[in-house]
Amino acid sequence: MRRAAQVWPLRPTARYATQIAEALRAETLGGMIMLAATVAALIWANLSYESYDSIRTLTFGPASLHLDLELYKWAQNGLLAIFFFVAGLEVKEEFTHGELAVLRKAALPIIAALSGMAVPAAVYLLVTIGAPDAARGWAIPTATDIAFALAVLAVTASAMPAALRAFLLTCAVVDDLGAITVIALFYTEGLNVPMLLAGAALIALYGLLQARGVTSPWIYLPIALAAWYFVEVSGLHATVAGVALGLLTRCKAREAEQRTPAEAADHHIRPISAGLAVPVFAFLSAGVPLNASAVGAIFSDRVVLGVMAGLVVGKFLGVFGGAWISVRLGLARLSSELHWRDMAAVSLLGGVGFTVSLLIGDLAYGGDPARADAVTTGVLAASLVSSILAAALLHFRVRSHAAASATSGPGRVPGPMSEQDD
Repeated sequence: MRRAAQVWPLRPTARYATQIAEALRAETLGGMIMLAATVAALIWANLSYESYDSIRTLTFGPASLHLDLELYKWAQNGLLAIFFFVAGLEVKEEFTHGELAVLRKAALPIIAALSGMAVPAAVYLLVTIGAPDAARGWAIPTATDIAFALAVLAVTASAMPAALRAFLLTCAVVDDLGAITVIALFYTEGLNVPMLLAGAALIALYGLLQARGVTSPWIYLPIALAAWYFVEVSGLHATVAGVALGLLTRCKAREAEQRTPAEAADHHIRPISAGLAVPVFAFLSAGVPLNASAVGAIFSDRVVLGVMAGLVVGKFLGVFGGAWISVRLGLARLSSELHWRDMAAVSLLGGVGFTVSLLIGDLAYGGDPARADAVTTGVLAASLVSSILAAALLHFRVRSHAAASATSGPGRVPGPMSEQDD
């Protein structure tokens, strides 16, 4: 007899649920700040691109340590390491206390996230067949920006079931882990092995101290900075150090601990990541001139078309298709709070690529400024289109849920809509 399918979402502990609620608030607010930073960058870049670019490419740092970097590189390699440290914490918490604690029970978001990376890449490669140097950009449309997506969800559909936000967050956790794996495997050149080994040793020391119960941040801060430095100069992207440190942070409470090191780190560092690190990166990355040639590149450059098709079409097909297949194969089933049209709306939000898509775009085409700007324009356009489509469908779904509640009558709890009724 086939084992009964597991209902998703699982019921988290009260402590973990509180942590998730805090994370969702921070990421939603961070998404709004990031949107404001993006708009500011676009306005400045189109009023005076020369002055914007002079700030963006301002170089500083000790040359003797190979850290004389342009400002946007500091944001890309330094500030995004903070973002990926928080992503590492999310992954660790999810695998310990959250929806991914039992892999068999987490089939829905895992399959949705993985297919939500594979299908956009396939769509991109299909659109760009034969285009010069197109293969380097295959990973650009595979990423989802959780802060931006949650901000859209909060603004347009705050009344939607909490399970929908949990599904989006869990998918994004798997997505972030996949993104950093792609960066490490496919966008690393000229590796300095001794430096990498030094960084790995420091990361291992961090993990050992975590396992031994050391809690002082003044011990971990210099270790983390040194690990970041050695990974940065090794040629491996420094964000890998961030996610590795996050994954090694202890998230199981010991006796007399009010909160775990992972909870404490998340509480203090997530606001810095969501409110400062990611918006500053967005401000220094999103400023592209939107002149006739830039807009024309959207329709003439097949790499840009591939990025847009991958994000808008591929992400939707991948996330929704993965969820649908996992349910149809009996690997999982939705709870009564979620319906297929809700899932379609949140799958459209997967096309909001932004932060990690911009990062991968720069890694792929940083040596070709014109192509890099065109790709940035494509990512912005695709994220805007996905946001609008998702907002429209979410608005429709909010009205449908409200109508279903109204027809249930006063004092009655509305029953779940069946898949056929939906």
